[in-house]
Amino acid sequence: MAGISVWQLAIIAAIVVLLFGTKKLSRIGGDLGTSIKGFKRAMQDKPKDEA
Repeated sequence: MAGISVWQLAIIAAIVVLLFGTKKLSRIGGDLGTSIKGFKRAMQDKPKDEA
């Protein structure tokens, strides 16, 4: 079974950076992190009736 090598990952990362640009990628990463934090917070805030 063939896996993905480090060189293939580097090429994919370079193509993604060329397509989207570093500013847009950092904005997407920040938005994703904020979404994950909000989701985790919502999962912890259970109503008292269910607990």
